[in-house]
Amino acid sequence: MPTLEFIRSEIERMRAQISRQRKEILQLQRAGIGTASAEALLARMQAKVDELCAQRDEKKKAELREIKPRVLGGRKW
Repeated sequence: MPTLEFIRSEIERMRAQISRQRKEILQLQRAGIGTASAEALLARMQAKVDELCAQRDEKKKAELREIKPRVLGGRKW
């Protein structure tokens, strides 16, 4: 299973790629070229990012559960 840091870097990389794709789609639209397939690809990429975000959140929760909650200045009975 990938590490939390790997998932975060993958999300960041894919978001940058999506941003570039959006700019290219806008250029194609201005030129009057059809962009249906490019928009479908963009939707699949966004779905993958959403999936990675869900994995990241789940991994963060799992790591927080492993850490024992500590109370500063708490009593030790």
